[in-house]
Amino acid sequence: MAAFVAAILIEAGDRTPWLAAILGDRFERRGTVIVASLVALAIGNGIAGYGGGIVAAHLTPNARALLLAMALISAGAGAFGRLKPPDRLEKWRIGAFATSLLGMGILAFGDRTQFATLAFAARSDAPVLAAVGATLGAGLVSAAAVLAGEAVRARLPIRAIRFGTGVLLCAVGIVSGLSALRLI
Repeated sequence: MAAFVAAILIEAGDRTPWLAAILGDRFERRGTVIVASLVALAIGNGIAGYGGGIVAAHLTPNARALLLAMALISAGAGAFGRLKPPDRLEKWRIGAFATSLLGMGILAFGDRTQFATLAFAARSDAPVLAAVGATLGAGLVSAAAVLAGEAVRARLPIRAIRFGTGVLLCAVGIVSGLSALRLI
């Protein structure tokens, strides 16, 4: 559940749902775009979850908690940066599924959500559930973006969303880090 909520917060003002909205507008088959996006997110978060499971074996419980704190602070701090528009993939002529799968996969590979997924998986007794939760959270945001389209996304207060999620993620990360260090 924590990875699910964190993924929603991290993705809310990110470039991945922006690309999903662009692709949803471009292709008539929005369901295909949603499925391809979910597959791309599942692959990326699955790799992160697997990596978290491997890393967990080499870390103490406090180190795992610090890793999660760092991931949350990193995700929060990233929300304060400038958001560059994603490539619109207009020259890609490989169909709705392949364009969505590859475009979303490439854009999301190694992003803040995957770092958080790795950290949640390292802290969890069931890393697979962290990957599933993050995939569902990010997928929910991307599916909503596909269905809403870029015009609706443009009307959202993206700066306020990014600022709010940034503050929240940094605050939770700081509290988690201080707790891991046994300072609170």
